[in-house]
Amino acid sequence: MRAYNFNAGPAAIPLPVLERAQKELVNFQNTGMSVMELSHRSKDYEEVHNRANSLLRELLGIPDNYEVLFLQGGASLQFTMIPMNFLKEGQTAHFIMSGAWSDKALKEAKFFGETRILASSKEDNYTHIPTDYSLDEVKDGAYLHITSNNTIFGTQWQDYPDSPIPLIADMSSDILCKEIDVEKFSLIYAGAQKNLGPSGVTVVIVKKEFLESAKEDAPTILNYRTHAKNNSLFNTPPTFAIYMLSLVLEWVKEQGGVKNIQKINEEKAGYIYSAIDNSDGFYKAHATDDSRSLMNITFTLPSEELTKKFLQEAKERQFIGLAGHRSVGGCRASTYNAVPKEACVALAEFMAEFKHQNS
Repeated sequence: MRAYNFNAGPAAIPLPVLERAQKELVNFQNTGMSVMELSHRSKDYEEVHNRANSLLRELLGIPDNYEVLFLQGGASLQFTMIPMNFLKEGQTAHFIMSGAWSDKALKEAKFFGETRILASSKEDNYTHIPTDYSLDEVKDGAYLHITSNNTIFGTQWQDYPDSPIPLIADMSSDILCKEIDVEKFSLIYAGAQKNLGPSGVTVVIVKKEFLESAKEDAPTILNYRTHAKNNSLFNTPPTFAIYMLSLVLEWVKEQGGVKNIQKINEEKAGYIYSAIDNSDGFYKAHATDDSRSLMNITFTLPSEELTKKFLQEAKERQFIGLAGHRSVGGCRASTYNAVPKEACVALAEFMAEFKHQNS
């Protein structure tokens, strides 16, 4: 029996993807080699690389006036690359703060120029997505940065701002979980290890017009233009991670695409939120109702003692990764695309049983 994997990241990968990768591991398409052994300049790998690009464009409806890049360094490197390329002298980068990853992005931007916090829910321990801001205040800014989903606090943007300046989003933990309008954004970035595949590759979707506005003095390897001009093959890419990404994207397409994935995710999250809401206060959600995440469901129990007991009994039943982050405490169930519906049903049933036995 496979574990019920609720890890926050690296996270669950669809079982059919793992099985196909296993089957092809030592002999990819009769090459006599693993994908990991192919030259990144070979025709065989180039087909994998371009297939991943094409599938992502299809699934997200990415227009032709956007580049799709496969980079390394995770979202953490993007925190640096974005201001290095786009925060120009005399301009200000604006941030809406909704969690720890927003904090990290802001910290790196400060090394390169002026920054400003447009709104923040930090005083409420990030229980909600901020709404108390005016976009009139950002008209001359370099860009507006948001984090679309917050793994630690379990909050998610429900609607994105119509920004008068370039809108940039860290979508590492919710890309492909629901339909989005890519054209609202000038740049989207996402580490793969939550909804796209294994760790090692970072997807960047950037509007060509915005790309052309970038500064000229960024170091070659940290310059987005470098990777756009070379189809993300300027240096050796994480070939196996991109191969796995392509398989995950094929799996998403087989599930009916992002529209159907969103429907499934809403149903999955609904089981667990119902277990919380119907517990007469035994479980308490960290996020407010209007900011609840489809991907990371955070909740607390009446005491630390009960929390430890819950986690121990959950582990004995093969529920893995349910411990909450120290910033919130309690528990967290990460229900990414690859987490099957039956895992969420089983967790909801266990929560109801545990509450019945311990209240």
